[in-house]
Amino acid sequence: MARWIADWHPDDPAFWARSGRRVARRNLIFSIVAEHLGFTVWTLWSIVATRMGSYEFSTDQLFWLVALPNLIGSVLRVPYTFGPARFGGRTFTVVSALLLLIPAALLGVAVNDPGTPYWLFLVIAALAGFGGGNFASSMANITYFFPRDKQGVALGLNAAGGNIGVSSVQLVMPLVIGSLGLAAAGWFWIPLIVVSAACAWFFMDNLTSARAEPREQLAVAGRAQTWIMSFLYIGTFGSFIGYATAFPLLSANLFAGAPYAAVAFIGPLIGSLVRPAGGWLADRFGGAPVTLWNFAAMGGGVLLVWLAGTSGDFWLFFLAFQTLFLTSGIGNGSTYRMIPAIFQAKAVAERGESEQALLYGKRQASAAIGIISAVGALGGFLINRAFGMSFAAAGTPGPAFLAFGAFYVSCAALTWWCYTRKVGVSVIASLAHARV
Repeated sequence: MARWIADWHPDDPAFWARSGRRVARRNLIFSIVAEHLGFTVWTLWSIVATRMGSYEFSTDQLFWLVALPNLIGSVLRVPYTFGPARFGGRTFTVVSALLLLIPAALLGVAVNDPGTPYWLFLVIAALAGFGGGNFASSMANITYFFPRDKQGVALGLNAAGGNIGVSSVQLVMPLVIGSLGLAAAGWFWIPLIVVSAACAWFFMDNLTSARAEPREQLAVAGRAQTWIMSFLYIGTFGSFIGYATAFPLLSANLFAGAPYAAVAFIGPLIGSLVRPAGGWLADRFGGAPVTLWNFAAMGGGVLLVWLAGTSGDFWLFFLAFQTLFLTSGIGNGSTYRMIPAIFQAKAVAERGESEQALLYGKRQASAAIGIISAVGALGGFLINRAFGMSFAAAGTPGPAFLAFGAFYVSCAALTWWCYTRKVGVSVIASLAHARV
């Protein structure tokens, strides 16, 4: 029988001190474990694609294998967002974790056969998108467990714990594949996935207060703020997951024989660890100002990486690339701080400072997080496809970097226009809250 908690009031200080904090932290810990493994399966192909030389696939074909999990993962984030509200956070975490067994097992089987066709690899890579969907359900679920003034840190830790899964793959997989063969890239994660599902079953909870009808949640799709923040999140999280999955294959094509496999994990690790710092900076200086200046820094980072890529020096390229991981991680934290602030402040402005208004705001924010994270994850697909098409057309990633720089300029302009410029007393409360 599923375990449901009916009496849940995290914004009541007495309730939070008495029992809420302990329950929320326990759910956060095991949410992070499950989400971490979701990211590992989601990004497995960033390493596997670099070890498929015997199949004689083109660079563009290999970038398709890296890009496809990002595309499917971003699409799945929309239905996954509604999973906790419909079935309960604990129940949905167990199911979504067990689904990871499918792409992991199929990968282990497929790479043992040198005659496996390319289309089948595309199917298996697409199924790895299950791991990308986990982020939306995990973040939507954790939103309900914490009071407003602690959601930034909680969501930052939850997201960072998942993001580190990219670094885990890129640190562990070269060692595992080198010792046990390419098939181990799939089999290695199966016992860990089973353990994470069991932990979710025994240690997590479902919240009655989190239940909502999909129609109520989908209402946020009609709000302009949902789509503005989606666009910005393409620039932050989309950049993080895109660069993290593209870096090994990009390095292999630009610097033959470079030790990229030994250091590929560092960038995603930096971007993951700095994400809570981005949330803290947003709490201290405001989400919009931090996001604005961060996009300016990302534009400069793209220029540095472009120049370093033409230098012939892998280590210069590697160091320049870390600026993109650092800034995308900070931007992830600052933009995610803005989402609940916008929707909860708007709920209070419309319905007053009541517990029901706060709960409505959390439901709106939870649904918005899923849609925004889904659209944002498309950036991972677009970045890998941009690199693939750039190599196919020009033999260099230069055109792709030019497009990325132009996009960051547009993100900075949109942030300034919507959230930081002086627009007078007619500004709605949600925008004012996001700006300060």
